[in-house]
Amino acid sequence: MSFNYASVASGSCGNCHYIEYKDTKILIDAGLSGKKVEENLRKLDKNLENAAGILITHEHTDHIKGAGILSRRYNIPIYANRNTWDCMIDKLGKLKEDNIKFFDNDIPFIIGDINIKAFPIHHDAADPVGYTLYNGNTKISVATDLGHVCDDIRRNLFESKLVVLESNHDVEMLKMGSYPYYLKQRVMSNKGHLSNEDAGKFCVELVKRGTQKILLAHLSKENNFPELAFETVKGVLKEKNISIGKNLELEVLRRGTISNLYAV
Repeated sequence: MSFNYASVASGSCGNCHYIEYKDTKILIDAGLSGKKVEENLRKLDKNLENAAGILITHEHTDHIKGAGILSRRYNIPIYANRNTWDCMIDKLGKLKEDNIKFFDNDIPFIIGDINIKAFPIHHDAADPVGYTLYNGNTKISVATDLGHVCDDIRRNLFESKLVVLESNHDVEMLKMGSYPYYLKQRVMSNKGHLSNEDAGKFCVELVKRGTQKILLAHLSKENNFPELAFETVKGVLKEKNISIGKNLELEVLRRGTISNLYAV
């Protein structure tokens, strides 16, 4: 059996990832309306009936907008660490007590057939995390909203066959764009977002440590576009003699729409 992964949406407009293995299906984040999540999943003939959980990375609206309604509609537990719960619980609406689930960072836990570990990342939120998911010998990972890549993030993502990795902005577009100065500084800070260039540099490390497929995610609408993200990362990889199609599959996740279903 393989993991199946699809991006339901990716970007500042909303983020949501669908993952299934055997009889277990989960979401990581639900940052768009419940209706839009359902519509996008239907395009892949998928649904949230008997879904086992919604895992939250952090409390920003583009990651939690639809979580409460989906939990109520399908009776889905929501999982987050305590600091994130403290910041988001008032934003989700009334939830069943049984659907409020806590985990501790860096301590593995199990949902259905999937082994999961949340690990800390660098972003301007209460206690943001990325996720690694395991089934037997296969690991996949989701890491967006990364201010920067540290050794702990490296240790968690290395040996993942598939990595969903932020490639948020082009630095020059951001500098020349319409964002106010404070927001530009926030995005480029160590608790902001990962640039195309930095994503490319980390992709080199990932490929050397076993990653076979990288999906570039969370692209900024104002300061990036898919072709630029792809070509920038491709160029960094080419400098290190890593070839797309030979050494790595590289794709860009689109804003607001469902991706292909990837089997890993």
